[in-house]
Amino acid sequence: MSSSLILFIILAYFALLMLISWFTSRQTKDNSFFDGDRASPWFLVAFGMIGSGISAVSLVSIPGNVGNNSLYYFQFILGTIVGYLFIAFVLTPIYYKLKLVSIYTYLKIRFGNVTYKTGSLFFLVSQSFGAALRLLLSVKILQYAFFDSLHIPYFLTIIILLLLIWLYTNKSGIKTIVWTDALQSFFLITVIIVSMVTIKNSLHLSVSEMVGAIIHHPYAKLFDWNINSGSNFFKQFISGLLITVALVGLDQSMMQKTLTIANVKGARKNVLAFSFFIAAAQTLFLGLGVLLYIFVEKQGIRLESQNGLLVNTDGLYPYLTLHYFGQVGAIAFFIGVVASTFASIDACITALTTAFSYDFLDFENKPHEQKKQIKNRVLLGVNIVMFIIVMVFWSSKGAIINTIFKIAGYTYGPILGLYLTGLFTNIQLKDKWTPLACVAAALFTWVLNSIFISYLNFDFGFMNILVNAVLTILFLFIIKTKKDAHT
Repeated sequence: MSSSLILFIILAYFALLMLISWFTSRQTKDNSFFDGDRASPWFLVAFGMIGSGISAVSLVSIPGNVGNNSLYYFQFILGTIVGYLFIAFVLTPIYYKLKLVSIYTYLKIRFGNVTYKTGSLFFLVSQSFGAALRLLLSVKILQYAFFDSLHIPYFLTIIILLLLIWLYTNKSGIKTIVWTDALQSFFLITVIIVSMVTIKNSLHLSVSEMVGAIIHHPYAKLFDWNINSGSNFFKQFISGLLITVALVGLDQSMMQKTLTIANVKGARKNVLAFSFFIAAAQTLFLGLGVLLYIFVEKQGIRLESQNGLLVNTDGLYPYLTLHYFGQVGAIAFFIGVVASTFASIDACITALTTAFSYDFLDFENKPHEQKKQIKNRVLLGVNIVMFIIVMVFWSSKGAIINTIFKIAGYTYGPILGLYLTGLFTNIQLKDKWTPLACVAAALFTWVLNSIFISYLNFDFGFMNILVNAVLTILFLFIIKTKKDAHT
């Protein structure tokens, strides 16, 4: 792709986002940035959340990881479906009943101010790293595929992307994102279909032959029953359930979009529709992954491996796209990366701004003249933090999606434990001790996992979040008061 074509695509795409931003920003209120005036169509929100739920990480990591983990990620997808049912019928009604903007306000109502800020702080840490790592992978792809040839340094690419996101979201925030993400989800799904069709045509296969080749390939193994494996069925299924509850139902960036819908009935429809959309999209990604490796085998391409595992699986899809799939494939991939980057990062930045503003700066009770100032300063701070994290992790290697879930296991585990304790028990806590209980649970989880790996050759894998949540609940019972909650 020529530099002029790259520049044209970026400018045209950004102009489209700015046009949407202009339409959605014409009538804004103090809270429009955070709650979208609670007027979003549920189906639009559900479709737009595909982009936020997938991101550039999933775009390259899920297909690439097939080479080392077959289709075992499908076990995780099955667990997510149960998780979405819990979100739709348990969490969403509670959020609407309490009329929440920051979902962590529930912890204040249920337990107290320190517990409330503890839950929000764990979210801020987890979301900052998760969003930054997704941005990191996007920038690496863009650098490798396009911007290195233009001699643009990676730190400048990071700044440009953050600046572009700020330009179309800074005024109306979530109100704009609901609409821009729907557009970006459409582009993302289109890119996957284009890639699969390109490979099918390159291999001279019909649609039925392509499906057959995927089904009968050695990588097309769906279930792993080895109990010691990190990809064991029960570990993956339960992890899919719990991580979905934690990373969607207890995640401000995902639920904030749902809470822009006018009523709980529409919000429930949104969650159920989104569960179908995201499961279908991720399954499509797995099929693409098998196709990529079929293509590699047919072309005789040698892939680097170490200790029996493929190295840099995240780089496979970008590499094949740029060197084998022609200009149409390269353009589609470029648009897909840009779309997934904007769709996943813009909502995260808005959620981080929301959580910090509401949970730590008492935004809701500030006078009108201070609200805009607070929002702008926090938004700038969030962008600076994202930039710093990306720079620190720039030299990291491997499948970034595994790193994100690993971090989530340690940071969302305490949040999950807090909510499960609040929802299914009537205990009250010695509020000031909650931070110690949550930090101790995360540290104990890390120690236990290390011991099990060293002495029993047993890896918790994505199950870290379950262990962490259980330990959190145990420690919360240790710091409970004698007086039960009146709920």
